Amino acid sequence: MRVKDLVVLIGVIGIVLMMVVPIPLWLIDVLLIINISVALIIILVAMNTQEALQFSIFPSLLLITTLFRLALNVSTTRNILANADAGNVVKTFGSFVAQGNIVVGFVVFIILVIVQFIVITKGSERVAEVAARFTLDAMPGKQMAIDADLNAGLINEQQARQRREKISNEADFYGAMDGASKFVKGDAIAGIIILIINILGGLIIGMTMKGMSIQEAGNLYSIMTIGDGLVSQIPALLISTAAGLIVTRASSEGNLAHDLTRQLLSYPKLLYIVAGTITLLGIFTPIHLITTLPIAAVLTFAAMKMQKNLVKRQAQDEQLEEEQQIEEVRSPESVISLLQIDPIEFEFGYGLIPLADVQQGGDLLDRIILIRRQCALELGIVVPVIRIRDNIQLKPNEYVIKIKGNTVARGELILNHYLAMSPGIDDDSITGIDTLEPAFGLPALWIDEVMKERAELSGYTVVDPPSVVATHLTEIIKKHAHELLGRQETRALVENVKESYPVLVDDLIPNVLSTGDVQKVLVKLLKEKISVRDLVTILETLADYGTYTKDPEILTEYVRQALSRQITQQFAGHGESLKVITVGPTLEKKIAESVQQSEQGSYLALDPGSTQAIYQRITDQVTKLVQAGQQPIVLTSPTIRMYLRQLLERTMQDIPVLSYSELEPNVEIQSMGVVNL
Repeated sequence: MRVKDLVVLIGVIGIVLMMVVPIPLWLIDVLLIINISVALIIILVAMNTQEALQFSIFPSLLLITTLFRLALNVSTTRNILANADAGNVVKTFGSFVAQGNIVVGFVVFIILVIVQFIVITKGSERVAEVAARFTLDAMPGKQMAIDADLNAGLINEQQARQRREKISNEADFYGAMDGASKFVKGDAIAGIIILIINILGGLIIGMTMKGMSIQEAGNLYSIMTIGDGLVSQIPALLISTAAGLIVTRASSEGNLAHDLTRQLLSYPKLLYIVAGTITLLGIFTPIHLITTLPIAAVLTFAAMKMQKNLVKRQAQDEQLEEEQQIEEVRSPESVISLLQIDPIEFEFGYGLIPLADVQQGGDLLDRIILIRRQCALELGIVVPVIRIRDNIQLKPNEYVIKIKGNTVARGELILNHYLAMSPGIDDDSITGIDTLEPAFGLPALWIDEVMKERAELSGYTVVDPPSVVATHLTEIIKKHAHELLGRQETRALVENVKESYPVLVDDLIPNVLSTGDVQKVLVKLLKEKISVRDLVTILETLADYGTYTKDPEILTEYVRQALSRQITQQFAGHGESLKVITVGPTLEKKIAESVQQSEQGSYLALDPGSTQAIYQRITDQVTKLVQAGQQPIVLTSPTIRMYLRQLLERTMQDIPVLSYSELEPNVEIQSMGVVNL
């Protein structure tokens, strides 16, 4: 057994012996000073702990110190009643604190007992009880969180074991504190009883055995009793305060002094308000400025000092953050962050910064929010967040739009000007800077504010630069929507449908088709500008036909036929006739005969001469419709639609190719030309 273990054992045994063995007065004085010293050490340690478990021995220490005080009370009581003397420490506390007045000393003692018993001990007991209950209730959830982190690989087995042990120790600590707080309560009650016993016993012994008068006995024994009570209750008050600090201490990064100065003194402006209030209190009340003005001055000085420190600390934090960023750039791991590619980027030159700067009246951010909402309604997909940044490498008035890091469109704006597009008949009086409308490539003019009203009266379409950007960005998103829809985005769309149609999704994925198969069909629809917002109908169709074929091309044709009402309204409108270019029987036969089958599916195999002839004949018909101001649409039979689309998508991607099965029976079809081979 080590020496310190023997010292602790001998000390505990000595405390018990003090209750039965008489102790000389000089030793009582030493032990009383030790009692006060131990109480001071305990409260200082409690103030400097960052969390309760750092002082986990406190419940046991609380029992030992309580027993030590009670043993001292027994020893001093024995000497007070037997010898009418309890040593210099007790006598000093009784005469100094009471100032020779028994009533004052008695009142001070009662106040100390009330503060300890009713205020501190009662509150500490309640906090410990609640903390123990909540700690026990939270144990299962904390254990599950540890197991989840262990399974995810965030922590190893040793760290998991340490966390479990900490949770168990917390529960044991607060449970022990709940019981140990009863010791402090019993100590306060014992102090009051001992006080009464000492006074009554002293009066009886003094008058019957010492021959004193009642006044002499009362003065002598009351002063010693009050001194004994004070020298005992002051350490008890310190230790009960330490108990309150321990159970009310939340985990933090510093001790009590650090947290007080950091949290309580973090608002210098509030100190100015307090200083002003104290000054007004001295002016308008009889308290007088002599008392309040120095305090207000100290508060003002402290607030000024705090403000300087806050500014200095902010500068240090900014410098530290910059150093950390530089260090991150230098570290090898920082290269990984550069591999991330934004789905959509909008970059602009420094001359277009007012478009995105809210303080300068720019509303580009608000317009982008509306663009994402519009695309969700029209296309049925969630457009990713659009990254907006300035780029000094661009021209001042230039902007570029990137999809997955690649530039897909660019344009130039002239701020404080308007883009005017002719209605078809040019007005020579409308002058400006010649340009092309970026979204559709139409000829246009940049005109100033003076020319704007005249252009509007002449029938020109006049738009401001933010609207030009918004239109261009919207068209680019629609054109490249199929590139923005991956498996992850498809899973999100399907999960959204699953909330209302769980049976449909469970039957389709993964029993019939995988998420990748569904994504391929949606991508093919978006590539031809067909909205996938009616995802329920799409999934229902895939569930019906997915058991027969896995070919995304064929599945897409089935889905398009199921969306016939939507496709009809998209191209024919409501009750309008549909003007189309019809594919003749000779061309349909040629394409049907050129279809080849392979293990990966079917494909179109045409000779170059036939391909060039088809391109030329369709181009001639498209040119006629465009010159007539009509949208060119190619109409063919369902069997060859997807092959004709494959043939035209490289050179005529924007021309819709429809089949008869995709149109409603009530729509009127007008053939504006026939393409034969």
